Amino acid sequence: MAGTLLAPPSGIPLERLVQMAVDRGYTAQGEMFSVANMGKLAQEALGCQAELLCGGLGGPNRDRVLRHLVSGHPLLIPYDEDFNHEPCQRKGYKAHWAVSTGVLLGTQAVPGLGYSEDPELPGLFHPVPSTARQPPSLPEEGSPGAVYLLSKQGKSWHYQLWDYDQVRDSNLQLTDFSPSRAADGRAYVVPAGGVRAGLCGQALLLSPKDSSC
Repeated sequence: MAGTLLAPPSGIPLERLVQMAVDRGYTAQGEMFSVANMGKLAQEALGCQAELLCGGLGGPNRDRVLRHLVSGHPLLIPYDEDFNHEPCQRKGYKAHWAVSTGVLLGTQAVPGLGYSEDPELPGLFHPVPSTARQPPSLPEEGSPGAVYLLSKQGKSWHYQLWDYDQVRDSNLQLTDFSPSRAADGRAYVVPAGGVRAGLCGQALLLSPKDSSC
């Protein structure tokens, strides 16, 4: 997912990524219950920087995440996946990974120079590539419906717009290992401290090695 933004156009084959993770002891079945290990894998496989974000996606981390996305860099997020791939809250029983590659911001003012209005959707503005522009003003935390992440779960064919607060809340409640997985007789790699220590309130900010973001 994120590899298409950070690696050559051909990307990195999924089979190669899984085999690398198995060889390094990060996974047994393709699962990944450690954000730290996912960061190590991303750095090795994609040759990128991977900043581990702790403490959730809210509070002081919110602006950091949004500015990272506005800069054009991807975010990797563990979350509980609902039947339609959107975030839900299942205590970590449905823990999966998603990549966010963009953000939709609801603002009070029309953006300044460096943005163009969509020809088909009045009121929707896009940054103009290779044009100097001021970063958009970020909506205040708690503003309903003001921030959406352009996100994709690994098994989905399509990107979706997810409410930022729903993603934040799903990420913050990843605490328990699924009982059905625990009883299926298969081996899994779970870090010391369990799902809570490995995933809860954590995410990865990925960027090219030569980026200052």
